[in-house]
Amino acid sequence: MPPITSDHIIELANAFRKAKAILSAVELGVFSALADGPLEADVLRQRIGVHVRGARDFFDALVALGLLIRDRNGAYANSQSSDHFLVPGRPSYIGGLLNHLNSQEYPSWGKLTGALRSGRAQFGNSEGGPYQDLYDLYAEPNATAEFAAAMTGGTLQAARSLAHKFPWSRYKTFIDVGSAEGCLPVEIARAHSHLQGGGFDLPAVAGSFNRYVHQHRLADRLRFFPGDFLRDPLPGADVLVMGRVLHNWDLTTKKLLLTKAYAALPAGGAIIVYERLIDDDRSTNAAGLLGSLNMLIMTTGGFDYSGADCTQWLLDVGFRDVCVEALTVDQTSLIARK
Repeated sequence: MPPITSDHIIELANAFRKAKAILSAVELGVFSALADGPLEADVLRQRIGVHVRGARDFFDALVALGLLIRDRNGAYANSQSSDHFLVPGRPSYIGGLLNHLNSQEYPSWGKLTGALRSGRAQFGNSEGGPYQDLYDLYAEPNATAEFAAAMTGGTLQAARSLAHKFPWSRYKTFIDVGSAEGCLPVEIARAHSHLQGGGFDLPAVAGSFNRYVHQHRLADRLRFFPGDFLRDPLPGADVLVMGRVLHNWDLTTKKLLLTKAYAALPAGGAIIVYERLIDDDRSTNAAGLLGSLNMLIMTTGGFDYSGADCTQWLLDVGFRDVCVEALTVDQTSLIARK
């Protein structure tokens, strides 16, 4: 038998250090500073405004993490993945998601113990402000835009996968329910020129949605549908998509949203739900289970769920022919028909 060591435990306990290194690098603009090519350490340090004491260790830590490359002369450059995903303005930029993780979720996770003891959300200031729940962000335009951009970072890969895996040729219209700034509708519309559709979200998101769609020159095919899906009926379309929406709510609300989707779809229409699902045995997919703990911290009643859970909810409200298909390494879709 191999000796029992504490290596795995210590690695897990220190994982926050790696997370904060990349989040701070995005916040400081490291990858943006290196977008046009390598820089010497002191030039990079001055460009992003950090003190000489920690700069070399910080840059070299990013090298060790695979986020930067250091050449023989000591100059630093973005790694291929950093240049692709972490430079603002790139079509594949996901820095909005990392900014949200850094400013909102990272500090809130420091209150996990309190969330577990109380069963209450710990988002923002538990003593009374500025936010009591994740969706209080929509009250402020800047916070709304930041949150919408974060959702694009978390949606992009799943949206591109869904654009190719789902049989869109059978349908003419689609609506993304909880669309944020419109990443999923844009990716679907870019891949399928016959489709018309749009996004349904709170009115505060309209500006972000319209800007994003306009940037991708799809305003003639995609429109914004303002509303509150907890109070209003969903707009009708051949296909409705709920991506990383259901996990934000308690079971009653989850079923309410699926029931509203069923009512909005025509006979033969389809619903697509995608999430970071928990495995049915609840024993191997740590990302899904940790995602559910994130809902404990960030929302008043949300929780993540397994494919088997959601399949049963879909059948309960009347859907049929439910199938489960992986979209990305960590996101999975459930597709059902009316």
